[in-house]
Amino acid sequence: MTHRDSVSLHPDRPLSGHRAYDHTMASRIASARHVDRAEILDFVRIRHRATLVTHKRSGGLQLSLVTCGVGPDGTVLISTYPQRAKVRNIRHDPRVSLLVQSEEWNDAYVQLDGTAQVLDGEPAVEPLVEYFRCISGEHPDWDEYRQAMRDQGKALLTVSITGWGPIATGGFPPELARD
Repeated sequence: MTHRDSVSLHPDRPLSGHRAYDHTMASRIASARHVDRAEILDFVRIRHRATLVTHKRSGGLQLSLVTCGVGPDGTVLISTYPQRAKVRNIRHDPRVSLLVQSEEWNDAYVQLDGTAQVLDGEPAVEPLVEYFRCISGEHPDWDEYRQAMRDQGKALLTVSITGWGPIATGGFPPELARD
């Protein structure tokens, strides 16, 4: 039995969406780089995919896939709707964590911890403009955008970062990797 046979239920077909194992490829070594606040903000500023973790009233955790950006004051901004579970959870318990991921699955990521605040109604409109700017740049018609945010009843989550882990990549521990 080859290694490929051991990782596929059908040895004649590769796993869907996966490359067959190639023992000649160099092993990727995991990394964990500790950085300061400025570097963490630079890292997050260009990455917009994240998983938000909030606390349910029952004590469990709720995870949400979100798009995020970094506002001019260094808070993480997330657009949502006031009716969403994440909003209800934050109104009850503002502690949150975010796993900010790179575009590529096996690339760098970081965990942020923080305290979230919900802005909705008219107080959310200008911060939603900042949210759009930090992710997409300038809008062709800001008045139209502002009205759309009002019409849709959008809310904004602002996360004040209180801590973060290292910028990490997956892979083998150095002592197990081979060239």
